[in-house]
Amino acid sequence: MSHVPSLAAPAAFGAAGASAEAESRWSALDDAAEWEAFSRPVAGVPGTWESYLAIEGMHCAACTLLVEQALMRVPGVRSVDVNGASQTARIVWDPTAAKPSAWLAALRPAGYGAMPAGDLLHAGARLKAQRLMLWRWLVAGFCMMQAMMYALPIYVAAPGEITPDIEALLRWGAWMMTLPVVLFSCWPFFTAAVRDLRQRRIGMDVPVALGIAIAFLASTAATFDPGGPWGDEVWYDSVTMFVFFLLSGRLLEQRLRDRTAGSLQALMRRLPGRVERETADGGVEQVAVRSLRVGDRVRLRPGEVFPADGRIEAGHTRVDEALLTGESDALVRGPGDPVIAGSHNFSGAVTMSIERLGPDTRFAGIVALMERACVDKPQLAQLADRIARPFLLAVLAAAAVAAGLWWDAGAAHAMSVAVAVLIVTCPCALSLATPAASLTAAGALARRGLLVRRLQALDAAARVDTVVFDKTGTLTDDAMALGEVRCRAGVDRAEGLAAGAALASASLHPLSRALAAAGGAGLPQVADVREQAGHGLRGRLCTGALAAGRPDGVELRLGSAQFCDAPEGHSQPGSAQAQVHLADESGWLASFSFGESLRPQASEAIARLRAQGLDVRLLSGDRPAAVRRLAARAGIEHWEAGCTPEDKLSRLRELQRQGRRVLMVGDGMNDGPVLAAADVSVAMGQGVPLAQERADFIVQSGRLAAVVSLVSQGRRTTRVVRQNLAWAAIYNAACVPLAIAGQMPPWLAGLGMAASSLVVVLNAARLARVPGG
Repeated sequence: MSHVPSLAAPAAFGAAGASAEAESRWSALDDAAEWEAFSRPVAGVPGTWESYLAIEGMHCAACTLLVEQALMRVPGVRSVDVNGASQTARIVWDPTAAKPSAWLAALRPAGYGAMPAGDLLHAGARLKAQRLMLWRWLVAGFCMMQAMMYALPIYVAAPGEITPDIEALLRWGAWMMTLPVVLFSCWPFFTAAVRDLRQRRIGMDVPVALGIAIAFLASTAATFDPGGPWGDEVWYDSVTMFVFFLLSGRLLEQRLRDRTAGSLQALMRRLPGRVERETADGGVEQVAVRSLRVGDRVRLRPGEVFPADGRIEAGHTRVDEALLTGESDALVRGPGDPVIAGSHNFSGAVTMSIERLGPDTRFAGIVALMERACVDKPQLAQLADRIARPFLLAVLAAAAVAAGLWWDAGAAHAMSVAVAVLIVTCPCALSLATPAASLTAAGALARRGLLVRRLQALDAAARVDTVVFDKTGTLTDDAMALGEVRCRAGVDRAEGLAAGAALASASLHPLSRALAAAGGAGLPQVADVREQAGHGLRGRLCTGALAAGRPDGVELRLGSAQFCDAPEGHSQPGSAQAQVHLADESGWLASFSFGESLRPQASEAIARLRAQGLDVRLLSGDRPAAVRRLAARAGIEHWEAGCTPEDKLSRLRELQRQGRRVLMVGDGMNDGPVLAAADVSVAMGQGVPLAQERADFIVQSGRLAAVVSLVSQGRRTTRVVRQNLAWAAIYNAACVPLAIAGQMPPWLAGLGMAASSLVVVLNAARLARVPGG
């Protein structure tokens, strides 16, 4: 979440021989002031913290299990969740029994590295790893073309057309071109395979490395001794082509995965490292964000990021909060307006005062939710993790059986078949099918202001058939909206509204604020305003149409019906709408009715939910008249009023007993029981998201269209996951028999394996865009 300058270097990643300098820097994280920067207490479990690490060196589902098992062996670690697609681990631990340095000590023998998730150095290490992967791919591609150039004459020449010495020369040339591929481009596969074998585990790199090694060594033996037991058949072109295809798939997969998890990483690295803080003498000093304190004044230029929650003190600008709230339009901000950490200052230089820092900001809450979602694994992904090891053992057994079946046809051909089986059955596509789709969908929803707390809930959202809304704070805004205005005979509506709004502007009462907002700009002047407790306001209207021709102005009263002598016909005690009245020296002057304001586009969102075949219902604790009125405006046919939290829970369970799958949308504060009991729960609200602990999703934008996007995205995600699993199954069902039958050469097996993984990742990438909503 924040930059940890004491944790240093890319050396913290990588092989078991990490430097003593890296170890000392990890030891520095044992200081509570350091590890608290990327950790937070676990709600409801005293003395327990959760930390998020970026894991380096992961390639497959088997890696997920290895990392989890290595970290679980550390004393004090209570649980570990690792997501291979995002390469992120969540560690729940007891600081009194364990220290962060022990995590690295446990990971290093297993061949993995780690760094606090979101740390700026992690971004640098990933960039370096991407560049190295690109170089390996380029070397493999260049050498593949050269090796194929040497192999082509042998393939196309007629028998006897090429003399033995020229043929041997071509094979030596191909061997020279294959050597850099094996020693440089294949290094990640070999190191990962050795690591897995040392840990007595079988990862996906084991069959890959074994296939490459067998093919290269057998070809080398045939090159050095053409008359030997391995014959004169070589597969340099197949080896280089397979490595190139495999690296192509991993490189593209890496780019797509980084783009998929980019919402989280971009969000976590969004805060600046240093800012300009005003000093007591009016000057400016550059300070680290971590040294800021509540009450500090910070100056920001256009293009910079707000480092904390606070308010604008001076200047005007436009602020981009899209990644945090889903609000796509830049918002105008001036003196007194709030700003949130992580939002971009677009157009003007401003000075802000800091009100909340670090874990108290909305930014920190959003990051916590996204971190938790990225280590959550859907059930299908958990199943893939569990079957990875036995499946890979079956792959090795199948390769051995295939070699034995073809041994009578010659050792070279038997090895060719075994290599093809090892390569073509690698279950990369199967392991990527679910997490790639789920993370892509979650990232797309996050960009629309809907944060995913549990990835498994995406699958549940695809199966819901009923949507239940709470009313206050969910279908309605917090603010009241002006409705009907009734005035005394001879008084123009605009005049009465202007006079009432002018007097109301001196009060902070919600109805007064709503009336003042409805009056707009350019209100008449008032003086001598005083509040009479329990009744309303008194004041003198100095300007405006009602005060025209009266130098001393007009005495007005604003408040209850009794206070303003409102006639019985204009005072409606049983009405579903709140009322405020206005009076002058002559008595009642005007009455203003207020109702709850329906959220923008709420009716459209509900209509779209119904168009998707969903039954939409409303449960509210408000009065029947108010609920009936709002349900009619929103287009909801089935509603119930006067519901206590227990009543709502009872209605929900009754729907579930009828076989319905229910999505509950509430405000996240007083709907805890019903949100927890729903099949899928969505909490609306602009507060810190951690307050909505019961919900599966948090709507940061406040737009009900996000609920529509959730349902449609859940259905699309389920379709994509099924397509991916079907493709992986069809690929293996078609290719494995061909490989065992000797009808698939190693290069074609490599192409098929790389293509299957790419198909899965590219299909999942379609979820990066949420249509409509």
